Formats: sequence, structure tokens, C-alpha cells
Amino acid sequence: MTVSAWIARLDQLVWGPWMLALLLGTGVFLTLRTRFLPWRNLGWALRSTFSRASRTGARGAGDVSPFSALMTTLAATIGTGNIAGVATALVAGGPGALVWMELSALLGLSSKCAECLLAVKYRRRNDRGEMCGGPMYTMRYGLGQRRLGAVLAALFALFTVLASLGMGNMAQANSIAQALSSSFGVPARITGAAVAVLAFLIIWGGIGRIAGICSAVVPAMAVFYLLAGTAVLLGHLPELPGALLEMLRLALSPAAAAGGAAGTVTASVLEAARWGVARGCFSNEAGMGSAAIPAASAATDSPARQGYVNMTGVFFDTTVICTVTGLCICASGVLGTADAAGAPVNGAALTALAFETVLGPLGGLLVDLGIVLFAFSTILGWEFSGEKAFEYLLGRRAVFLYRVLFALAAFLGATQRLEVVWDLSDIFNALMAIPNLISLLLLSGTAARELAAFQPVVRRERRGR
Repeated sequence: MTVSAWIARLDQLVWGPWMLALLLGTGVFLTLRTRFLPWRNLGWALRSTFSRASRTGARGAGDVSPFSALMTTLAATIGTGNIAGVATALVAGGPGALVWMELSALLGLSSKCAECLLAVKYRRRNDRGEMCGGPMYTMRYGLGQRRLGAVLAALFALFTVLASLGMGNMAQANSIAQALSSSFGVPARITGAAVAVLAFLIIWGGIGRIAGICSAVVPAMAVFYLLAGTAVLLGHLPELPGALLEMLRLALSPAAAAGGAAGTVTASVLEAARWGVARGCFSNEAGMGSAAIPAASAATDSPARQGYVNMTGVFFDTTVICTVTGLCICASGVLGTADAAGAPVNGAALTALAFETVLGPLGGLLVDLGIVLFAFSTILGWEFSGEKAFEYLLGRRAVFLYRVLFALAAFLGATQRLEVVWDLSDIFNALMAIPNLISLLLLSGTAARELAAFQPVVRRERRGR
């Protein structure tokens, strides 16, 4: 068996039923432990996210505003997973995978809220006065068993660095190169050099510059993509109810073939659950801990407040953007389409095919442009998370080395075939999640108490609305 085959097999193993049970089980446990407060306060959290205080950082101490911290998180999460990842989940798991994706997002609200809350609670300042936080600091300073906390923290930081260079950088740069090559004929080397130089110039400015760019780019690109997706859905409005019913039926069907508006794909409920949860978590990163690193930089008066602000990222990423992508694919009837070689159309090409059913060639161009914008913002967001993890492992003086390696990895990713990198990155994402989920379970009581103590503030602000 080749190395790539072993890696692919390991990828299937780490994202097997036990991993899905751990992710979903942690979400269920935290939802119950917090008495459904993340669900009950979602509406307030969405309003608070766009409030003037959130956008200006008027409350508390921190490096960036709560809104900017969220946009940096969304920059890392809204990426190729929202376009190509959703399509991959539907091809491998059938239309029912989208239902499981939504379920993982619902439970992910509690996981994302808790991990970001704890990151703010246990954050520290480095010797330059910058806020440093995230699951590695939560594990090190929050867990009562210091030795266990130190081991978990080191493992999480190591896997975060590897994931940032792989899925957060090389894979994204490769997606940009492919999109620009197919649409405009731009050589991969030119794309790689441009991405590497532009990313280095931005990340050299630190969290302030990264957050500033993300606060401008992320909302604009999300609105742009959603408008195009809405046009496609309106074009297939008569088929939409049938597609929704087919998704719900197949999400719980032991083994069934999807037909009609949803296309023609065969998948068991286990496959639907596996791919829906895996791609949902890959997209919104709830439970992985990466979102907690930018959250720790926010200027806020309460760990709970920032936890609520950052958990809205799951809603925007999966409940809104991934849902639009999935519905466009299923309602348009392109799922199960074969290419010239007889293989099923997959990934971004399938999403482009769905958009083209209404928008024509412009649809494919819009999807490619969306990939470029989403993927580049992902590179910026992941760089900050990887840099902080690298700093935790080797100290502040090593940050320059990481930035250089990160820029070089972007160029390498754009110019090389990356099938193995995708599988390895999937594995690193799972390995990141394991220590993070352990710490979330051990510190669930702390998170629940913080949310309960903050609830009077939520009620007061609701009355003052």
C-alpha cells in the first residue's frame, strides 16, 4: 500500500463514528450543561454582534474589537469548505448530509461559545503587551491537573501549526491557483508568488492589520456569494420543496438512492452523518478550538459576551452560507452528474454547475471568484491562529520564522498537487479537536457558570433594546 493510501485510510479512521460521536456528544453535553443558553440567546447574540459597541471595541481591554475578532475567525472558517466541501459531502453522503451538517452546526453553537469564552477567561499578555489566548492557554491555566494541561496544550499547539500550514494555507492557495487558471489562464507560479507576497505583507502588520482586512473583506464577499446563490434558488423555486423533503428523508434512511430534484446518489445514513458532520465541522470549526485564538484578542468586558459573539460564526458559516450552497446543488438537480470520463462531478465544479443552471457561464465565473476571495481570507485567518500556536511552542522571537515559512508554504501549495495535503490536513483537524474537546468537557462547569452569571446582563440589554 502506498503512503498516500495509508494517509487516506488514516483519514477515514480518525473521522470515523467515534470522532463524530465525540464532536456531537460534546455539543449535546455542553448544550444541556449550559441549559440551552447558547440556543436561547442566539437572537440577542446576533444583534449584539452588529452593535456599535461590538464594532468599536468600547468595552474592556483587548487588541481588536469583538466584531473584528469574529471577522478574523470567519475569515478562517468561510473558505473552500463552503463551496467545494459542501459539494463533496453531498456527493459522498447524499443530500441527507446537508441535514446532518445543520445538526452539527446547531450543537456547534454550544461548543464554539464555550471554547471562545474560556479563551478570553484564561488569556495572557505577552512581553509586547499583545493578548495571547486560545485552547492551549485554557488547557495550561484552566485545568486543575497542570501536567495534563501542559501536555494537551503542547499537542493542540503542534497540530494547530501543522493544520495552519496545510489546510489553512497550502490547500487554500492551491484552490486559488486552480480557480484562476481555469477562469483566466493565470499560471500557478504567478498565482503562488502573488498569494505569498500579498499574504506576507498583510500578516506582517499583525492582528490589527489582519482584523482590519478581514472586517472589510469577509462581509463583502459573504453578501456577494449569497446574492448569487439566492438568484440560483429563485430560479429553481418550484423544485426547492421537493429537494428539502428528499434531504430530510435521506438523512434518516438506512440506505436509499436519492432521486428527483436531489439528483441520483446512493448513500447510507452513516455515510450521510459522517460526511455531513465532518464537512460541517471542517467548515465552521466548532469544537476544533481554532476560533478561540482570535477571540482571545477581543476587547470585551466579559468572557461570556465574546463567547456569544463568536458563536454566531457557526450560524453565518454553516446555517447560512453552507445551506445556500447545498440547496443550490440539490434544487438544481446537478447532483449525480457525470463528467466526460464518466466520473461524478464533485467539489467546486459541482457548485459551479449548479450556479450555471440559472446564471449561465457567469455562474461558474462567480464561483471561481468566490473561491479566490474565500480561500485568501482563510489564509489570513489561519495564519494568525498558527502564529499564536507557534509562539506558544517556541516563543515570540520565533514568529518571524513562522511568517516566512507560511509565505513559502503558500507558494508551494499553489504550484504542487495536494491530494495528500488535503488528507493530512483532515487528520490534523481531527487531532486538534481531541485535546480541545477533552478540555471543554473538563471545564464545562466553568463555562456554564460564566454564562449563567452573564444572563442578567442579557436580560437587561434585551429590555433596553
